[in-house]
Amino acid sequence: QVQLVESGGGLVQAGGSLKLSCLTSERRLSRNTMGWFRRAPGTQLELVAHITSGGNTFYSGSVKGRFTISKDNAKNTMYLQMNDLQPEDTAVYYCNVFPSSGHRFGQGTQVTVSS
Repeated sequence: QVQLVESGGGLVQAGGSLKLSCLTSERRLSRNTMGWFRRAPGTQLELVAHITSGGNTFYSGSVKGRFTISKDNAKNTMYLQMNDLQPEDTAVYYCNVFPSSGHRFGQGTQVTVSS
């Protein structure tokens, strides 16, 4: 059973773009608010964005206007399009149900932005 599998991370220069994908179950994706989270070295887990089962979205102030969260229930996949990436966006990115309390995280995908 697919839990949460993140992919799409990598190394990019400042100003560049990446698109993250989160493969999960159709049940989890269609019935829950799902979020993208990130953890930079030495910091706490931070909510980046979330999307409700109905498609309403929320963004943290640090990424609003640069990142776009979306999902495709038919593909059991949630996405995070990240544009104008900056070094402070460097982190391991995770997807999960929001709020995440009581829900196990996956391995995440590393995003590294060089200046």
